[in-house]
Amino acid sequence: MTAVELPAPVLAPVSSGVEPAGARRRRAAVVAAALWTGLAVAFAVTCAVRGLPTDRVVLLGWVLAGLGVHAASQGPRRLAGLLVDWLPLVGVLLAYDASRGLADGLGMPVHVEELASADLWLGGGVLPTVWLQDHLQADWWRALATLVYSSHFVVTPVVLGVLWVRDRQRWAPCARLVVALSVAGLVTYVLYPAAPPWLAARDGVIEPVERISGSGWEVLGLPRAGVLLHHGQGQVNLVAAMPSLHTAFAVLMCAVLLPLARRQWQRVALVAYAVLMPVVLVWGGEHYVVDTLLGAAYAVTVFLAMPSLERAGRTVLHRARGAAPALPWRA
Repeated sequence: MTAVELPAPVLAPVSSGVEPAGARRRRAAVVAAALWTGLAVAFAVTCAVRGLPTDRVVLLGWVLAGLGVHAASQGPRRLAGLLVDWLPLVGVLLAYDASRGLADGLGMPVHVEELASADLWLGGGVLPTVWLQDHLQADWWRALATLVYSSHFVVTPVVLGVLWVRDRQRWAPCARLVVALSVAGLVTYVLYPAAPPWLAARDGVIEPVERISGSGWEVLGLPRAGVLLHHGQGQVNLVAAMPSLHTAFAVLMCAVLLPLARRQWQRVALVAYAVLMPVVLVWGGEHYVVDTLLGAAYAVTVFLAMPSLERAGRTVLHRARGAAPALPWRA
């Protein structure tokens, strides 16, 4: 009698309950695309209804929303890290933003004539703003100037966001520099509120000066963007001209990014941006020359002093911990 070989039974695959890696990636990509689309639509609707955001805290919020979408696609741990890293920074800047009205509440006099007199001296009897507006009227310049001026509201939040994604070790010092520079500007605005050239001209203190920082949008075929920018400008402190934080943050971002620039054209572009910003501000009637010089000085001072201040803070903290009495349960 011979043994009959029976075919081996075909067993149905048993599901492990684990989603394949490819399916997870596809699902994550779909969710991320949906979130990015929703964020873009929300930003467009906000701009159409409330105007182009020009406050750096608001723009920081939009950047944070973008980072949230990026982190959410990488998992809950990355999202938790985003909250831990950014919430303290956002809290400090929100406190700064809420306290900007102190200048009016304290009743400090608004300085108008002193800054104009200083610029008249620097210009040899001619206001640099008036000279620049008389000599720089080409359409290409107006378009370039508007783009440079408007970049202030975008560059710093975007740099912070990119550094957090790509190099967190550089992000933390940069965030501290941004906070320190903002606080230094706030203190000055409270103690020394100052009118910009366009406001002084409107009040008849100096010769006619136009506020033309947004005039390039017409040249670029984007008049609606100019309207949105003008609407946003009306929401900020009008007597926060000294120092020029536009200049200060342009110089600060140049100092932060120069060590990261690998090519010569990148270094030239960064320096050109830091130099061009104050020229645009004076031409546009937004600031006097002395405002921009002080803004640059603030940025350089904060950038150079921060490492020493951080070391001193760590030393004080270390000594305080060492001098603290031992707790009973640590004995």
